[in-house]
Amino acid sequence: MAKSDELRIDPQQLADAWQRTLPETMNSSDRCVVLQDEADDKALRVTIHSAGHQMYEFDFKVTYTGSREVAVELIDVEKDNVTVDERTDIIQQLIHDYKRHLHECAQALQQLTHA
Repeated sequence: MAKSDELRIDPQQLADAWQRTLPETMNSSDRCVVLQDEADDKALRVTIHSAGHQMYEFDFKVTYTGSREVAVELIDVEKDNVTVDERTDIIQQLIHDYKRHLHECAQALQQLTHA
């Protein structure tokens, strides 16, 4: 028996909706790419390209734990295709901000994900 709070949406439709909505919750100068996670239909892979001189790339996995709740996990931070230490203050602040934007995007898409 399916739980009533389970995510019921086509993974590609979900990824497309995130790709449309996430830029509205982020800083306008940052760019993002949202893809469905090939291994998990309740998850998305989100890459955020931060604006500014640093040119960092943040990879997140966003997993729906229900139809409205997401778990956001940082996978990697890169600069010029090289993994960087994510423990620095500036990167921690960016991670915190991006996680907030990802949760805001999930909130904005609740009508779509909570059937």
